[in-house]
Amino acid sequence: MKYAIVEDGGKQYKAVIGSTIEVDHFPSEVGEAIDLERVLLVADEDQVVVGTPLIEGTKVQATVVAQFKSPKVVVFKYLPKKRMRVKRGHRQLYTRLRIESIVME
Repeated sequence: MKYAIVEDGGKQYKAVIGSTIEVDHFPSEVGEAIDLERVLLVADEDQVVVGTPLIEGTKVQATVVAQFKSPKVVVFKYLPKKRMRVKRGHRQLYTRLRIESIVME
């Protein structure tokens, strides 16, 4: 099984060919191809290549499958005896990517 560890938005994801990952929002259309070039590690059976910190010339090719929002997170601030009640919600935008291939040059 060939996989790569990819960094995007300060987070690391395990990219396995044929699987999907959910990353922070990309301003791309559904069906558009994206190259993730911040590859930290590539593993293929017994061979493991570790970058210092990145592997030069390596990229992960992915396709945008969906743009979606996470479930709502409710933020409620309350101060008793002060009549202060504030209710706010937040929904983070995400992009689902399908990993097509891992290209090493």
